[in-house]
Amino acid sequence: MKAAVVHGKDDIRIESYPTPTAGEGELVVRPKVSGICATDIKTLLGQGLPKDLPTILGHEVVGEIAEIGAGVSTFTIGDRVAVYPIAVCGACEFCRQGRHNLCEHEFGLAHGIEGGFAEYVRLPKEIVNIGGVVPIPDDLSYERAVLSEPLSCVYAAQRASRVQAGQHVVILGAGPMGLMHLKMAKYKGATTIVVDILDDRLNTAKQMGAAHCINPNTTDHFDLINEITDGKGAEAVIASLGIPKVVEANLKLTRKGGTFNIFGGPPAGEMISVDPRWLHYMEITLTGTFACSPGDFKKCLELIHSKAIEVDDLVSHTFTLDNFLDAVEKAKAQEMIRGIVVI
Repeated sequence: MKAAVVHGKDDIRIESYPTPTAGEGELVVRPKVSGICATDIKTLLGQGLPKDLPTILGHEVVGEIAEIGAGVSTFTIGDRVAVYPIAVCGACEFCRQGRHNLCEHEFGLAHGIEGGFAEYVRLPKEIVNIGGVVPIPDDLSYERAVLSEPLSCVYAAQRASRVQAGQHVVILGAGPMGLMHLKMAKYKGATTIVVDILDDRLNTAKQMGAAHCINPNTTDHFDLINEITDGKGAEAVIASLGIPKVVEANLKLTRKGGTFNIFGGPPAGEMISVDPRWLHYMEITLTGTFACSPGDFKKCLELIHSKAIEVDDLVSHTFTLDNFLDAVEKAKAQEMIRGIVVI
């Protein structure tokens, strides 16, 4: 099969790769669309390269069932499906709590096994057994359905951040995931405040309905957010970026009793300083969220299908495997909102 194969840092090649087969309890899916995540780009730049190379990235996958392994009876060849990408045991203490993303034995697409930037992808029994292969309604396009995985990560983060109607939510970073946070917070009925140093991104956020868009290079965003929130700060602050110094500098945007969520994955080894008196006396919740649960995934597929959250305007570029390297360069240069690969 044809695939975008990672051989090392900044080294990805479009080449022939062994076609997977379905073992007992497994499925093989023919991806129709795979989403390009910021994690994929960071990995290609050498941040957290998989130990076993070469391999295939891509964990946002929708497509059709191509092969069914022995013992799998709930699918037929050609079924349209969206894939929850984390293989979990279903039995550890975290799985029993419904926190499958923290499974003690987890692995998954582009994280232990080959991902979806290929003509075929094997789904292990752990994904199949947990209900991670979800039917896509006939009237929902692959191009829209593929956004269910990143949107579900946002959904999980805002649940952890206790976002509710009537609150003020500050979103640090108006990249692809920051824009999804904007849409999710609007869906929940919150007043959205988006902060970014790139005016183009802020303009996009404004077009998507952000109540306030602030460039901290030209406006004192602390003063303005203080004014917007009547001097109280925001009930939730979501750092949709992985820059520790930005996280540290913006902690005090959080109001008394509020939540600061580190959503973007920071680099290894970098520390932040926190005033423990502030945490203590203000009763601040400082947290982070990673990925999502199968329930979150199914919920967000429903939100997209019902158009409760509009996602069409999030996809700015479409690629194929043949020009996948162009996608990587545009993502690195921050020249697109979000890209998808049609396979």
